[in-house]
Amino acid sequence: MKLYLVPTPVGNLGDMTFRAVEVLKSVDLILAEDTRTSRVLMQHYSIDTPLQSYHIFNEHQQLGRYIDMLRGGKTLAIVTDAGTPGISDPGFLLVREAVRQGIDVECLPGATAFVPALVDSGLPCDKFVFEGFLPHKKGRQTRIQNLAGETRTMVIYESPYRLLKLLEQLIAVVGPERQVSVSREISKVHAETARGTLQEVRDHFASKEVKGEIVVILAGSAQDDTSFEATEDIEKD
Repeated sequence: MKLYLVPTPVGNLGDMTFRAVEVLKSVDLILAEDTRTSRVLMQHYSIDTPLQSYHIFNEHQQLGRYIDMLRGGKTLAIVTDAGTPGISDPGFLLVREAVRQGIDVECLPGATAFVPALVDSGLPCDKFVFEGFLPHKKGRQTRIQNLAGETRTMVIYESPYRLLKLLEQLIAVVGPERQVSVSREISKVHAETARGTLQEVRDHFASKEVKGEIVVILAGSAQDDTSFEATEDIEKD
């Protein structure tokens, strides 16, 4: 019995590892955040292992069932739509219970959106804080206020529909001159990274339609000596 957490590409299907494919072919069942999305990946790599839906709306109800399967000797894998399970995605509850039950758990190394966004931001990445998605409504402003004094680089996930709102809220709290890097569509054909001050990057995205998953890398309050001219990098595969 064993539970695998298997990272999947955040964009380019070629970012799948050989071992990830081998594991997904070998397990008894794959738990997928969205079976429709995962089926595309499985077909691409000729993986015919059965898929079952496992997402934030049913993970509490399905937890006991999958623990029983694992205790019964089955080997399961968790995949999400993109990236590493458990990082702002389903996976934590099942992992925690599996560990409590003495079930072997292994997370394969692989894709996750914030690492490339952080490394190519041009901001210090020796120490950083991962915030994931901020609250949508209740507690959002308080959380942003609490981040104002953070000295380490901050990693924030955001949807394209709330990006401008986030940048404007950050400007209001930490000022328009704080350095920031915003990456979207990581590893896809239209991948883009915009770097500069909060005001410059806000203005950049205000003039275009924002699409794709967003990673915001915000400089810490003690990083005033870290600056770069506003840039826009378009990477095409």
